Amino acid sequence: MFECWARFALSAALVGVIVTPLNGQAHTAGCAPNAKAANLNFALKDLDGKDVTLDTYKGKVILLDFWATWCGPCKFEIPGFIELYTKYRSQGLQVLGFAVDDPVPALKEYAQRMKMNYPILVGQGREDVLEAFGPMVGLPTTFIIGRDGRICSSHTGFTEKDTFEQQIKALL
Repeated sequence: MFECWARFALSAALVGVIVTPLNGQAHTAGCAPNAKAANLNFALKDLDGKDVTLDTYKGKVILLDFWATWCGPCKFEIPGFIELYTKYRSQGLQVLGFAVDDPVPALKEYAQRMKMNYPILVGQGREDVLEAFGPMVGLPTTFIIGRDGRICSSHTGFTEKDTFEQQIKALL
C-alpha cells in the first residue's frame, strides 16, 4: 500500500518537511484551542503480542509515528525519537511507533537493531487506524498529540529532532 508513498516521503525529505499546523496557522507554543481531537479509541498489539490501548496514554504528550522498516527517512528519524523519549519520558512524553505494514519478526529484528526504546505497535492489517489519522501522503507521518488528546501538529517526511523537541517542550 505504501510502496509509492515511500518515494514521495523521500522527495519531501529532500525538498523540505511538510508540516501541517492545526488549522493552517503556525503556532509557536502549545496547541491551538480549535485543534482536532485524535482518535485514540484503538487497541493494537505490540511486538510481544500484548494489547495496547491508545487512550491509556491520554494525559501524556504523545509522539505517534507512522513508519515502516523499508522507509529511508523513517530510519533517520528514529534515533531522534529514542533521544527524545529518553530525555522527556519522566516529564510525560510517550513515543509510540506504528509500523504500518511489516510482519512482527521483521519489526522485532529492526527494533532491536535500531535500539528502539519505546513501544512499537503492529499496524499490519489495521487500515482503520491509518484512516483515522489519514489521509497519509507519505512516510514517515508523525503526530504530536497534547495531554488533552488533541492533535497539535503533524509532519510528513523527514523532520529534524529539534522541531519535534520544540513542540514537545511547549506541551510538557
